[in-house]
Amino acid sequence: MDGARLAAMARRNLNDLLAFVTVAREGSFTRAAAALGVTQSALSQTVRALEERLQIRLLTRTTRSVSPTAAGERLMQAIGHRFDEIEAELDALTALRDKPGGTVRITCGDYMLQSTLLPRLAPLLLAYPDICMEFDVYYGFRDIVAERFDAGVRLGSTIDKDMIAVPIGPPLRMAVVSSPGYFAEHGIPKNPQDLMAHRCINQRMVTSGGLYVWEFERRGRKMNVRVDGPLIFNTTQPQIDAYLAGLGITLLPEDEVMPWIQSGQLQRVLEDWCPRFDGHHLYYPSRRQPSPAFSLVVDALRWRG
Repeated sequence: MDGARLAAMARRNLNDLLAFVTVAREGSFTRAAAALGVTQSALSQTVRALEERLQIRLLTRTTRSVSPTAAGERLMQAIGHRFDEIEAELDALTALRDKPGGTVRITCGDYMLQSTLLPRLAPLLLAYPDICMEFDVYYGFRDIVAERFDAGVRLGSTIDKDMIAVPIGPPLRMAVVSSPGYFAEHGIPKNPQDLMAHRCINQRMVTSGGLYVWEFERRGRKMNVRVDGPLIFNTTQPQIDAYLAGLGITLLPEDEVMPWIQSGQLQRVLEDWCPRFDGHHLYYPSRRQPSPAFSLVVDALRWRG
């Protein structure tokens, strides 16, 4: 077989393998086709041809989802990270250009996106127009390696030890708050147990599906309280609207409610039961070779207080 045919076969194999990896990661031919810039039918034919060539099924297809078979999962584990390494090296080549460029993908909550990430990254994006940012607003825990994010934002205590964690904000405290009118009508709780007799606004956790257990600590004594009330949300903003309307008591990070506390629209209670804890961090895999664009993003977000 001549060199040209060998090169063509190698390119075809790489394209077919990349198609399979993308479908397996996305769990959808539609999303994978959009990511690769091809039609869904062409992508389906490519993966089917790969399966026929290997004489083994790599993907299980149903009307609702696509998932790897045992063989597909083994192939994913063997080659998936190789494409990530190639992409990282290509991004790193921007160091040889006059200006860093490329796309940096970050998963985070909407409050941190609005209050921290966008304000600090806006000057960077103006200075380096070849850098593109993609933000994924999500309230659960994403696997940033498997889902190919460059980084994520979480509270410091929730980050895995094998990740690099860079603080992007100060230590935080939780705040138990409601409207002054609510406390005037229902009384002020003196300790965390008193909350069980109050109307509290709950939050359902995206990752576990359970209700958030309110955690307190004072002078080394820890206490968890399961509260009850008329409202349950899975995001922050509706909780703020609800307690501003006097519909109950809620527990949120103090930085998210401080403007209303300072204006007198909200009243804070049980402050001595809310100790400080590690604030928000940008985290990313320790084995990641940072591109020039990503290094600039990390430096722009780093907390220097």
